[in-house]
Amino acid sequence: MRVIFFGTPQFAVPTLNALLQSEGRSLLGVVTQPDKRRGRGKQMIPSPVKEVALAENLPIWQPARLRKDVETIAALKAAEADVFVVVAYGQILSPEILAIPKFGCINVHGSLLPQYRGAAPMQWALYNGDRQTGITTMLMDEGMDTGASLLKISTPIQLLDNIQSLGARLAQDGANLLLATLSQLEQGTITPIPQDSQAATYAPLLKKSDFSLDWQRSAIAIHNQVRGFYANGWTTFREQTLKVLATIPLGEDYWPQLPERFQELVKHWPDLQWLTGQPGEVVAILKNWGPVVRTGDGLLLLTEVQLAGKRVQSGGDWVNGTHLQRGEVLGSTTPNIDYRVPQSDRL
Repeated sequence: MRVIFFGTPQFAVPTLNALLQSEGRSLLGVVTQPDKRRGRGKQMIPSPVKEVALAENLPIWQPARLRKDVETIAALKAAEADVFVVVAYGQILSPEILAIPKFGCINVHGSLLPQYRGAAPMQWALYNGDRQTGITTMLMDEGMDTGASLLKISTPIQLLDNIQSLGARLAQDGANLLLATLSQLEQGTITPIPQDSQAATYAPLLKKSDFSLDWQRSAIAIHNQVRGFYANGWTTFREQTLKVLATIPLGEDYWPQLPERFQELVKHWPDLQWLTGQPGEVVAILKNWGPVVRTGDGLLLLTEVQLAGKRVQSGGDWVNGTHLQRGEVLGSTTPNIDYRVPQSDRL
């Protein structure tokens, strides 16, 4: 089977590596997004997929707008690929491109379709507090993740998962599922199943406004926002930007979901559960753990933060370094913030 791979972020790399290591398949080349300027030096940085392709001496195409790039489309047609494999590429494929390969274009999507069609399925699954998600391989059509499903695999979402940990697991699941999909496709044993559009939900691109933490919301809602939009959730502290990178919701509903190393928190609950305060107020400080913040509903422990211009700190180190006091309130002002919007190529 002759394959051309379309992909950009780290999430796509395990699938690309699986194809490279797979016997009986010829990888003809890679289509990925153009290099981007990143970091303080604004140097041109290749995508993770391009870095792998360079190491393997694969042909690489990087059109700024693929559907209008006549030269790249001609090259794709001339390659006579059996299938295009698409994993978080970041551009929409035109009907002309979809029609090129013999077996069509196979997409590896980070949800159990028709749930979370769109650009950020894993982020929104975490944000919404889902307890399960998965990977779907799909036969692409002209719609946004509307093509017929091929194979699916599910995975549980743990309370302390964030987009990095969940994305890493799903990336490997996607690689395995793609190989199984191609094998069944070759053997003619796979049956595309049309999606139920009435059951569809959507996962749109993230916006800057999605990252602002509202302490009026519940502890679990803020926790899900922090881990789903890692590492961009922010509030303010002493008129400075404070990014909140990791949290733990406290209470009897959450103890069974915490790993063993966090069970020490349970002993503090008899003293914590009666504490009152306004949303955003630091109502307690747990030694070696960090500050406990009152929300609109429940208490939230901040375990990892980053002040503007500073390194990432544990909640305990932040308390010690700033001499944080009970009664201080987070989120009292709105500063100017340098956001990093994690689109599909930022996983």
